[in-house]
Amino acid sequence: MWIVWLIIIGLIIGAIARLIVPGAVGGGILMDIIVGIVGSILGGWIAGIVTHSPQTGIWSFIWGIIGAVVLLLILRALTGRRRVA
Repeated sequence: MWIVWLIIIGLIIGAIARLIVPGAVGGGILMDIIVGIVGSILGGWIAGIVTHSPQTGIWSFIWGIIGAVVLLLILRALTGRRRVA
């Protein structure tokens, strides 16, 4: 059952991050879920470094969004638009 929650929360966080970052990387709903899940992990790691304590409740959700936004910015920088001559 926790996998279903992981997917749902990942989708929500990924969708919010995609709304925050204009021109985000394509990939549809599956990419939103992956970005949300990986972004939550990244956000938890960043929160641990910044606050030196584990985050719970709404703060873990907020740090997850921050991590997903950072991940989208990194992906966008790596996969930027390439022109074909």
